[in-house]
Amino acid sequence: MSANTAIATAALPPPNAEARHRVRLISGYVLMAALLLGLAAYGFDYYTIASAERPSSAKHALLKPSGAIGLNLGILGLVMFLVIFLYPIRKRWAWLGKRGKSKHWLDVHVLLGISAPFVIAFHSSFKFSGVAGMAFWIMVAVAISGVVGRYLYAQIPRSLSAAETSLKDSQELQTRLVQQLAEQELISAADLGPLFRLPSAERVRKMPMLAALGHMLALDAARPLQVARVRLKTLGWSAALRTCGGLIRSENAGLETVIKTARQQAAISKRILFLSRSQQVFHLWHVVHRPFSYSFAVLACLHIAVVLLLGYM
Repeated sequence: MSANTAIATAALPPPNAEARHRVRLISGYVLMAALLLGLAAYGFDYYTIASAERPSSAKHALLKPSGAIGLNLGILGLVMFLVIFLYPIRKRWAWLGKRGKSKHWLDVHVLLGISAPFVIAFHSSFKFSGVAGMAFWIMVAVAISGVVGRYLYAQIPRSLSAAETSLKDSQELQTRLVQQLAEQELISAADLGPLFRLPSAERVRKMPMLAALGHMLALDAARPLQVARVRLKTLGWSAALRTCGGLIRSENAGLETVIKTARQQAAISKRILFLSRSQQVFHLWHVVHRPFSYSFAVLACLHIAVVLLLGYM
């Protein structure tokens, strides 16, 4: 088997449960985006007029909180929150804990946590007052902190020894591939250097927690641009259009294999370097996220109880 064939084969892993989960997750994001964009397009002329003028709109009966669409959005939001709270319950319920992977549950938890505030905003027709308004803004805070928590979760290896082993394997594989490709003059180790540029361990140790989090985010944000530079330098600027300036995969299987391995190595190196800081921020995140989540749950239940008792449905 030629080196090119071996590299191309390595670049195409067989489909697995993780790939199917990613497809389902992406489909969920696409469906929620389509729903929200559809609501925004349909109700734009209603949501943008003054509250006093809305009762005269032809769409008021549908889009008001107790209207046909508004009420169903409220029910959808309620169902979403019930599912969201299954994730923390799963940790304490042995039967549920055996169903699926914790990481997959977390991905769905984040998807619903991001989408629910938008669904509730449309349900309320963008009127945030009283108990419902307080619950909404707490929900927004929970959603934002949830996104940060998901990022931190990904930065903390389940064990440091496992991360070090993965780093060693990745380094060995990347070295072999770079040697093979250097013979073909496709890429050089020097071109991959910016991907592995990290601050010193002493500097990371002295960083405040939030500064460390910001530095981690900056490194991850810069990596796609660094990869794009490698693609364009290797393939030439003639490939800029086909790869959107180097931001998407090229058709060169060997190059993409090296890039994939280099990105994995850079990511693991960063996680090990920032591990202690990530754990500290993650602990602080728990202190903030949980009380907000429980406060929102109480206020949401109070809002639902008031609606039912006063007969707004």
